Amino acid sequence: MLAIRHIGLTVSDMEKSLKFYQDLLGFKLIKNNLESGDYIDNFSDLQKVQVTTAKLCDPQGSRVLLELLQYHSHPHEPKSTLRPICDVGYSHFAITVDNLDQLYEKLLRNGIRFNSPPQHSPDGYAKVTFCRDPEGNLIELVEVIGD
Repeated sequence: MLAIRHIGLTVSDMEKSLKFYQDLLGFKLIKNNLESGDYIDNFSDLQKVQVTTAKLCDPQGSRVLLELLQYHSHPHEPKSTLRPICDVGYSHFAITVDNLDQLYEKLLRNGIRFNSPPQHSPDGYAKVTFCRDPEGNLIELVEVIGD
């Protein structure tokens, strides 16, 4: 393996998700496409796929991207948007932030749900909290405060 390339999240509302990731968290949209054809059908194991994909990078331009996918041809509403972190499968991803308290307040004002207020890790290395994106996915927000 060389590196992690991207994290893919299927969303039901691209506009709402882009508002969250771009406007509230600061990701930058680098590519937005409507995709279809044999290539997508083959690797997705679906037929006649039409999917909008939005690729985003963090403000520093990291090589690890966040890819949002909205399937127009195969819409699917999740059974529960509040999967517990202990369920098997995707659990969460973490984002390093520079001022967690400030971001926490901003996200709260915008109706974002949190598991708890920011708290210090037992080793004093970081301040951490978990929030949910518009689709209910858990995101760990981390501010490094120690060495």
